[in-house]
Amino acid sequence: MTREADAFWLRTPGHGEIRPVTLPAPGPDDVLVRTCYSGVSRGTETLVFAGRVPPHEHAVMRAPFQEGDFPAPVKYGYLNVGVVEQGPAGLRGRTVFCLYPHQTAYVVPAGAVVPVPDGVPPARAVLAGTVETAVNALWDAAPLVGDRITVVGAGMVGCAVAALLARFPGVHVELVDTDPGRAGIAGALGVDFAAPGDAATGRDLVVHASATAAGLQRSLELLVPEGTVVELSWYGDRPVELSLGGTFHSGRLTIRGSQVGTVAPARRGSRTYADRLALALDLLDDPAFDALITGSSPFVELPDVLDRLTSGELPALCHLITYDGE
Repeated sequence: MTREADAFWLRTPGHGEIRPVTLPAPGPDDVLVRTCYSGVSRGTETLVFAGRVPPHEHAVMRAPFQEGDFPAPVKYGYLNVGVVEQGPAGLRGRTVFCLYPHQTAYVVPAGAVVPVPDGVPPARAVLAGTVETAVNALWDAAPLVGDRITVVGAGMVGCAVAALLARFPGVHVELVDTDPGRAGIAGALGVDFAAPGDAATGRDLVVHASATAAGLQRSLELLVPEGTVVELSWYGDRPVELSLGGTFHSGRLTIRGSQVGTVAPARRGSRTYADRLALALDLLDDPAFDALITGSSPFVELPDVLDRLTSGELPALCHLITYDGE
């Protein structure tokens, strides 16, 4: 059984490295997982890589199995799919998802992994954490049948939200982004696409995920009176400036924050974190989500990959990291 492993660490902001680790012996209620794939969550992980997590957010932004502290050295990540090599009989040999950093193998409590449904390819399953964020956003937003909805920002989270909204009956969904190349992804997800200047107005709901002040400003401009923007962007330590002197007050517009750190209030008491993650994995039984995986690299190249993703040299939605034998 695997006892030695390698892990990606951010040594200092902007500089990552692969470090060897020795795994603890699994207890009776633990699992030993050999990683097959992990995914780079481009928005959050590039902010972490650049050392741009503001001090007052250090505790909030901790990943479940993070080691070290922000800004560095830190082992960070949360999109991991692997195979259980040792653990309870019901999990041995199963492909599972875990909110674990980029590491070739790891030991965690059995309750920290969720089996991947048979219809979901392991590579696609790395999107579970992103789809979980989208699920929580839509629990917060509570869209209605027939709503006119825009998603501003065609990154990983925005595309995941658009993919789920495309399944709502009678809902018209438009995905908005400054990159015209994202039109093909919108088509694969079954939604319309527009540049910000051409976006449809009179929207009942806008989900903002561009992580730019301009995107948030445009989101407000697209709303009907008393409409709501659900804000999913995370800006790190960057200030955000808005002009609220137009119709923001007279139109009684709302900006509502949403993020995956807590279960949406409307679902607390009836859904747990595990329920939400299991739902996200079930929803990934749809090949449309493959459009969100836009490249892959072997694990040994991850320090360079994160540097290129952070600089913008390597454009991507979800960049897949492959491990030995995959």
